[in-house]
Amino acid sequence: MMAETHASAANVHTPRWGMVIDVNRCVGCQTCTIACKHANDTLPGVQWRQVIDVETGTFPDVERLFLVTGCQHCAEPPCVPVCPTGATTQRADGLVVQDYDICIGCAYCAVACPYQARTIVHDQLWYYERETRQEQAVKHEERLGVAQKCTFCKDRVDAGLARGLTPGVDPEATPACSAACIAQAIQFGDFRNPRSNVSILVRDNPHFQLNADLGTDPQIKYLYTTPAVPGRAAGAAEADPERLRDLSNPLVGQLQTFWDWRAAMNWIFGGISSGMAVAAWLGSLTGIVPAGTVAAAYLGSAVLMAIGLSFVFLKIGRKLRFWRAVSRPQTSWMTREIYAVAVFYPAVLANFIWPGGGIAMVAGISALAFLFCQAKILHLARGISAWRVGLIPWMIVASGLLEGISLLALVLLRSEGFGTPSPWIAFAGLVLVALNAGLWAAYRASARKNGIVPLSLRLIDRISLPLHFAGHAFPAVMFVLVLASPDIARVCLGAGSIAALTGGALWKFMLIVRGGYQQGFSLPMLPQRGSGTRAAPACA
Repeated sequence: MMAETHASAANVHTPRWGMVIDVNRCVGCQTCTIACKHANDTLPGVQWRQVIDVETGTFPDVERLFLVTGCQHCAEPPCVPVCPTGATTQRADGLVVQDYDICIGCAYCAVACPYQARTIVHDQLWYYERETRQEQAVKHEERLGVAQKCTFCKDRVDAGLARGLTPGVDPEATPACSAACIAQAIQFGDFRNPRSNVSILVRDNPHFQLNADLGTDPQIKYLYTTPAVPGRAAGAAEADPERLRDLSNPLVGQLQTFWDWRAAMNWIFGGISSGMAVAAWLGSLTGIVPAGTVAAAYLGSAVLMAIGLSFVFLKIGRKLRFWRAVSRPQTSWMTREIYAVAVFYPAVLANFIWPGGGIAMVAGISALAFLFCQAKILHLARGISAWRVGLIPWMIVASGLLEGISLLALVLLRSEGFGTPSPWIAFAGLVLVALNAGLWAAYRASARKNGIVPLSLRLIDRISLPLHFAGHAFPAVMFVLVLASPDIARVCLGAGSIAALTGGALWKFMLIVRGGYQQGFSLPMLPQRGSGTRAAPACA
């Protein structure tokens, strides 16, 4: 009997749901978008399934096609591990789903998604400016202020399976977009079943995945050939930088607005505060910072960190659920940041009451952990090409340390009885300025190789000169003068520190608020159709 049970369990088949979309079949009728909206009762301006109208080439060599987009239900979804509450999860059948009841609306999943598939709506909107009876009947208040996305109509799939139906074959068990497609361009099925429609299509036909180079393994696969007309590889026209900087091009990602100036303030104040705490701790170990100043520096760091965190609180959509962000320390750096804060504040208070090396060390190390968490948070927002570059964590940490020692220097200059600044402060500042300048130069030089989109590249190029001058060169000169001319050391240290703080705030604000363009869509292959050299070959 037990052997039969084990054999039965071994034969249980867990599907891997996905879609195959034939670009040649899609006629751009938008039936799938309307079917999705009807099935999911989405608000005005919210569209989980989209069909974008793509035109490429230059007359007379032009081509037009329609591309169905939406959540790709990736095999390696970048939105899942970053979620601090566990609201975004991946089921055993591969579907990436959202729990509206525990989502706090931090938008981390939205900036982590490279497919522009996430939406957050904070206010109830109506199609005719006021509520209709139909809208009242299908209202989803649980979706306000939280992330929402396509679920491949999981309720239809699950209900169909419970009735013995086959998703992808029986319309009632198939996602609404696929079931409604008039051209049968959208096929749904089980990629783990070799006899399923989707498995046969990708086995027998060339296909591509959107943004496959990001390693997400999206489970929507696109066909681009016909038996009579092979497709073609994307060429110079599709890779033209001017075309990729044109926001009217539907393949170009828009500027993200999920993390706005409030998020930038969090990174600015977070870097300054944690950096000063680390600088104060290390300075106390070397004797540069008086023991009595360390506690005051820690308190100042705690206040600045609280200001930065308050901006995060203002940004989240469901503020009363903020406590849920402690739920995912195993994967989310946002949760780990909260744990670092939970250690830092008690240590700061304890050090103020009972000053001591051990407690000061705990405060300093937890501040460093906070800074590193902030660096990883930005880096893992993989939907924004300018942020996911491998140098970003090092840039955040190095900038925070420079800003921290600069603010600490200003605090010391204001302290009573503080005479000529220690040359070690200026030397440390000079080393950190050189490190920050080198990191930014390497970041800019490798930007194209690292796949940063042209619109973000333009922003990086635009701010590099003022950043190098105001945030790197000027502070470096001031710190050298501190070492060379003790008579003007106080003035030079103050001027250099202010400039270093300004430079750090400049690049973080600009890169987050002005340079955070979404990934967009990269089409490695296209159908061969259109006019001129894009025209399909004449029939024999």
